[in-house]
Amino acid sequence: MSLQVEKITRDDQLKSAYQIRNEVFVVEQGVDPNAEYDEHESSSAHFLACLDEKPVGTARWRITSNGVKLERFAVLADARGQGVGQALVKAVLADIQAKPEAALKSKYLHAQLSAVPLYSKFGFNKVGDIFEECNIMHYKMQLA
Repeated sequence: MSLQVEKITRDDQLKSAYQIRNEVFVVEQGVDPNAEYDEHESSSAHFLACLDEKPVGTARWRITSNGVKLERFAVLADARGQGVGQALVKAVLADIQAKPEAALKSKYLHAQLSAVPLYSKFGFNKVGDIFEECNIMHYKMQLA
């Protein structure tokens, strides 16, 4: 099994990322498509994870007024449990560290409950109370 994560540089890769997000968030989790795609698409750094050259996961990060927000982590159901999420977090954090404008800023995300253990492995801690976003329960998590 070959797992590879790349920063998206081509339109076909971005199309694959959007298809994964649609499958996971819109179809599987019932998120409104108007809430899934936003004004930050073009200003975010996007990533694509492939298992044996098949696109199976995606994520993005962007700079906000509160620091660097990691978001839109999605892995197709049949690829879960194979290290794709961990590989995406590693790649995103490495990319952020390589950018002087982002490296020293606070890093945070809104984690769905099922993903809290994944982000905890990388040093993210829950901040504040549980909250609902797009009808899904989340915790804000910040990198220690």
